Amino acid sequence: MISRRAALALPALLGACSPQDLANALTPRGTTAVQEGISYGPGERGRYDLYTPQGAMPDTPLIVFFYGGGWRSGDRGEYGFVARPLAALGALVAVPDYRLFPAVRWPAFVEDGAAALRAVAAGPGAGRPVIVMGHSAGAFIALALALDPRWLGRPGRDALAGGIGLAGPYDFGPEDDPDGIFAAAPGKRARAAPAEESELLGVPPLLLLHGTDDTTVRPEQTRRLATRARAQGVPVQERLYPGVGHIGILASISAPARTLGLSGAPVLEDIAGWLPGIRRSPSRAAPTG
Repeated sequence: MISRRAALALPALLGACSPQDLANALTPRGTTAVQEGISYGPGERGRYDLYTPQGAMPDTPLIVFFYGGGWRSGDRGEYGFVARPLAALGALVAVPDYRLFPAVRWPAFVEDGAAALRAVAAGPGAGRPVIVMGHSAGAFIALALALDPRWLGRPGRDALAGGIGLAGPYDFGPEDDPDGIFAAAPGKRARAAPAEESELLGVPPLLLLHGTDDTTVRPEQTRRLATRARAQGVPVQERLYPGVGHIGILASISAPARTLGLSGAPVLEDIAGWLPGIRRSPSRAAPTG
């Protein structure tokens, strides 16, 4: 619950903060413990923050959340407003940084995601079901790890407990990539899923969420991926939220939006309802591939 003091400070905060800063400032700290800047790779971009809810058990699931930003921007410290509500569902949450354009292009940010996932799965995720999750560009990274065995190796990918995508651009061509971020990809085309349909066998359960009013990443991206995955027997739950845009779907998770009645979609509730259906065998996702 947001305090009266925080509510009275809202006008000043609105003028002084970015949207992420504001959401973080108004998100209750609760009883979640936070470890910041855990290393998974070289440099400042090779670090992650870990959110551990009070009472976490050895088999409590762990969600690895990749933020969006068009592969150009983002910082793990900006996403406590997402991690804390997810942790309140009863999951550990890791939020990694990854390298960004123009310093790198594809596939570096997916490789960073794979390195982060390996480190998390071998460390705090050992013995736990591990789920990958992302929003926008981060959803591309998360779903690439959950779908395409080239990043984790088939045993590592198949050991994941599930994948959650929010408003992800899962398949687009060079006409949508004027800066050539994906110029080194086959056919200069960005694809989260493997080209061969048979390689989708063994993919973990998926939850794919999108707003119908998203003009940044069209909801057809989610519809097409859901259809393709289902055709290969992948368990998929798909939710399209009427009237919700690209940023609104992520904002709907935040405590301020839900407390103030501004949440445009039951995103957190749908994640909570989906979690019991994940693979409950302990994660073995410390891949060598």
